[in-house]
Amino acid sequence: MYTRNKSTAPTRKRDGLTCHLLLQEGDVRNSRIAVTWVEVEPGSCQLPHRHMPEQIYVIIKGSGQMRIGETLKEVTVGDVVYIPSNMVHGIQNLSSTEQLVYVTAATPSFDIAAMYDQGKPVTATEKL
Repeated sequence: MYTRNKSTAPTRKRDGLTCHLLLQEGDVRNSRIAVTWVEVEPGSCQLPHRHMPEQIYVIIKGSGQMRIGETLKEVTVGDVVYIPSNMVHGIQNLSSTEQLVYVTAATPSFDIAAMYDQGKPVTATEKL
């Protein structure tokens, strides 16, 4: 059985965003899913990006504005957001006081740490 708590998970930080890598490529043999716990500070955002795996976000705390392609939508606690493969997406915490927290799951699994480390935002015309 594989378990990992966010307190012991590898972590990546950038510009008001902390990503805990709960399950990623290589953690479990033959696994086809990646899971993260992400905390976005008030007024911060996840840079718009894209990747081949399809993905879901589940909003755990706070609220924000989600972008998929050209569509923007307010999201809040309890919402699940489906992101198709290779779609530009990102999320912004619109609050000035409350942290936004969400969990992601992506399949097939991919190297999330490398994406954070290398920084793969989309072009300026595709940003939030």
